[in-house]
Amino acid sequence: MTAGTGDEVQAGVDVPPPAGIPEVTYLGVPVARLDAGQAATRIAARPPGAPFAYVVTPNAAHFTRIHLLDDTRFRDVYAHAWMRLLDGQVPRALAKLLFGLDLPHAAGSDTTAALLQRHIGPDDVVAVIGGSEEVPKRLASLYGLRCIAHHNPPMGFIERPEEVETCVDFILAHPARYVFFGVGTPQGEYLAYRVWQHGGAVGTGLCVGGALNFATGLTTRAPEYIRRAGLEWAHRLALNPVGHARRVFVDSLPVLWIALAARLNPAAYGMKREKDRR
Repeated sequence: MTAGTGDEVQAGVDVPPPAGIPEVTYLGVPVARLDAGQAATRIAARPPGAPFAYVVTPNAAHFTRIHLLDDTRFRDVYAHAWMRLLDGQVPRALAKLLFGLDLPHAAGSDTTAALLQRHIGPDDVVAVIGGSEEVPKRLASLYGLRCIAHHNPPMGFIERPEEVETCVDFILAHPARYVFFGVGTPQGEYLAYRVWQHGGAVGTGLCVGGALNFATGLTTRAPEYIRRAGLEWAHRLALNPVGHARRVFVDSLPVLWIALAARLNPAAYGMKREKDRR
């Protein structure tokens, strides 16, 4: 389905990050200094058939999982990611307020939109893991995509090795230029990491949660002025207080304490004090 590049696709071999992209370590995570449009351009520059590599989008909940939940598997996911794009507006504001870091914002939803609108062509092969049957239908109708492979694993699949391997086998059997993991966090990141570990796959994996639901209109995003103000989380909470409360108050809120701890001891988070960066 895709043309090879001649590169040997090995199991668990890191693909070098794009040349010329500066990174800065923030709360222990090397973050690319790219906004959504720039990130989409770099992702699209990878040729069809390139060895599988994946992109993660750290947000407040991700920092909580890395630092407070002691999730070693999630740390491994991040250690081997090809690109890490800062998604959360709250962590971005904390970076500016506490560390003087002006980091670009590259939400997974915005990066996905940029890819679909500017880069992914009708004949590019796209694999979608997760989501309803309506997702590929709308991708075809809205963006003219003609080569879409879709697999929706059952709920709780990530705890069932046979279901995880079914997903991996599907991705291997449907080599795609872009692989969208729309099964939520941390399931999408765990699965992308497993595909990378297995070896033999091609393309760029995008751990972007529900981004395709936004891109296809299945879920309505907050108005742009709310997003620019960094309040998309509040908009989602207002629309779905029961479903979103845990993500805001349990999964994401602890990023405040993580950032304060890093402010007191930057070296413990791989960071420098502001005066030392000058």
